[in-house]
Amino acid sequence: MIKVDELGNPTPEQLAALPRTTEFIPCENDNPSTLTQAQIRQYNELGFLFPFEGLGQSEIAELRAFFDGLLAAFIELGRDSYSINTAHLRFAKIYKLMSHPAIIEPVSDLLGPNVVAWGSHFFCKLPHDGKRVDWHQDCTYWPLSPTKTVTVWLAIDDADPENANMQFIPRSHLHGLIKYQHSDDAKDILGMVVDNPEQYGDAAVDATLRAGQFSMHSDQLLHGSGMNESDRRRCGLTIRYASADVRAWYGWDQKGIVVKGTDALGNWANLPAPEH
Repeated sequence: MIKVDELGNPTPEQLAALPRTTEFIPCENDNPSTLTQAQIRQYNELGFLFPFEGLGQSEIAELRAFFDGLLAAFIELGRDSYSINTAHLRFAKIYKLMSHPAIIEPVSDLLGPNVVAWGSHFFCKLPHDGKRVDWHQDCTYWPLSPTKTVTVWLAIDDADPENANMQFIPRSHLHGLIKYQHSDDAKDILGMVVDNPEQYGDAAVDATLRAGQFSMHSDQLLHGSGMNESDRRRCGLTIRYASADVRAWYGWDQKGIVVKGTDALGNWANLPAPEH
């Protein structure tokens, strides 16, 4: 069995050989539990929704303290502030957080009654760290089909234009896979970039969030963030949720845990929570 924390991204050639369906699938929900019909229409039309109230003040303070400890430990090991990924299969606290009612209910309104959580990654921009996330679509490099993942970006620190909040290109999720360029710039975290992103949608929107709030966006939406040139840290936790009928290749099924409903097709490993 491939160990989850050893998994890498498949090559473009490997991805091209997969029988992937890569068109946006609109949400249809006549009886949402949390979202309004207007919000569902906005998600379908624009590709994102925010802000939502996720964690209360004491909860987010506890999560921030937890992350501060992780970050210090990873830096001591010679890792950087972006290297804490697949956190739910390493840390029981993150595993449990994925099922938080304030998060899972609006996610389920978009994805349906059967939901898996398969990704968790801390994206932490330290003050003046000189790194950016260029414009990209997440689904480009994920070996999943169909493309029915909703990403929750949970703010651990306040995120605003000053400290490089995430930005979205509205309506860019309606173009299928968008051609991208490889980037060798050491300042670019992902090594990929879509040029002139606004040709695929509207002007960029700042996803400004207070600590504890979260946004949701489609795996097909163009998004990115600039360099944090402020004196403040900007950390967020991304949690990736998919409909349980989504299929995964290259061992990525080992990442998925059922957080609502069932996985009737057995597409995901649904590993138990870590001990600590």
